[in-house]
Amino acid sequence: MAARVIEGIDGVKALIGEHLGYSDWFEVTQERVNKFAEATGDHQWIHVDVERAKKESPFGGPIAHGYLTLSLGPVLYPQVVSFKGFGMGVNYGAYKIRFMSPVPVGSNLRLGVKLLQVDDVAGGIQSTMEFTFEVEGTPKPACVAEIIFRSYV
Repeated sequence: MAARVIEGIDGVKALIGEHLGYSDWFEVTQERVNKFAEATGDHQWIHVDVERAKKESPFGGPIAHGYLTLSLGPVLYPQVVSFKGFGMGVNYGAYKIRFMSPVPVGSNLRLGVKLLQVDDVAGGIQSTMEFTFEVEGTPKPACVAEIIFRSYV
């Protein structure tokens, strides 16, 4: 999917309150879950022990870490939108993060992005985006997060 291109500060401000689009579907594999467990030290069996998760987990099998789901934002966000007319941008933080339903290993995940707010800061703008991670075929989002970016001219 081609990213929506937004030009400059005025272009960003004109879209406050709008849903900017969706990423492509992305398969969450056991390999990715295992690599995330290695990177973070979170080896809880509901994520990495496939056989035990199939037998004992209320989810029927292994699930992705919540923070793995959130960490896919930088993978999926560029498929949704790109800002032009800025010299650089940085992640600035988050206001609220909720993990609302599991992401089963082998499922497909996508990101929807809504522009909530834009504030002026020295040298640029601060944008607050609502990231909604959806699991294909599941009515409830897996994760909803208010993510803050700073973009400098």
